[in-house]
Amino acid sequence: MPSRSLHDCPAPAKLNLFLHVNGRRDDGYHLLQTVFQLVDHGDTLHFDLRDDGQVHRTTDLPGVPAEHDLVVRALRLLQAEYARRHGRPAPGIDVAIDKRLPMGGGLGGGSSDAATALMAANYLWQAGLTRDELMALGLPLGADIPFFIFGQNAFAEGVGERLQPVDTADCWYVVIEPGVAVPTAAIFCARDLTRDTKPVRIADFSRHLMSQQDQLGFGKNDLQAVATQLFPPVAEAVEWLGSYGHARMTGSGACVFCAFADEAGADAALAAVPSKWVAWKAKSLALHPMPGRLQVDGVIE
Repeated sequence: MPSRSLHDCPAPAKLNLFLHVNGRRDDGYHLLQTVFQLVDHGDTLHFDLRDDGQVHRTTDLPGVPAEHDLVVRALRLLQAEYARRHGRPAPGIDVAIDKRLPMGGGLGGGSSDAATALMAANYLWQAGLTRDELMALGLPLGADIPFFIFGQNAFAEGVGERLQPVDTADCWYVVIEPGVAVPTAAIFCARDLTRDTKPVRIADFSRHLMSQQDQLGFGKNDLQAVATQLFPPVAEAVEWLGSYGHARMTGSGACVFCAFADEAGADAALAAVPSKWVAWKAKSLALHPMPGRLQVDGVIE
């Protein structure tokens, strides 16, 4: 029988090693290709069961009302699925969030929090959903949520929901937060956004990685040109960090990152980052730490 609490649950950030826009569906959603990379820097969540059926976020997050929070919305979807499957109301839960990832940073912070919440509540409530079922449950709330539940670095297509495991470089990253929040909708609605990049194959990325040992030399981020034009601090961060290698914006922005072969190289760059920016280093991860945190076979299948 699971305990009534799960504390110190990781919700890691992701980086988009490249991000291509290949087209646009009739419903307005863009068709993408990307490689999602997990890193060992992120938010931390804490969960305690409630007996009254309420989902309650105990942490105040400025600018994010609880009713709009992906975590709360995801947990309520899981409650509804629990009731459908088990024929009785789902338990409640308290959620506290130690927030480290910035909003509008392109790091997937809100989606990662929601994915960790789904995995944790699925375990605490003994809801019985498989990994694939949790991924499908989270998809309507955000295309990045399935990736975090998928639990490993992935080559993604479609709107981000078609995932294949992919090997990536074992390296360090320096990430700069330029101090602006980039609204995703503003980037995807931009008239001059490139929407016709030729599709690539997962083998193209893997072949490049094997031959070059520089995964950021592959492809581009099609959203970067729009973001740097609309938000000059992003352009400035790309230019500054680019003196150390291939610097690239992640997601729709605003954060910018560069890969380093070893921690010493990352430390040297991090020490030189101008004080006007928040910056940090992170190690690449091969697997999401949350399933291992649960330490229960069969919870996430």
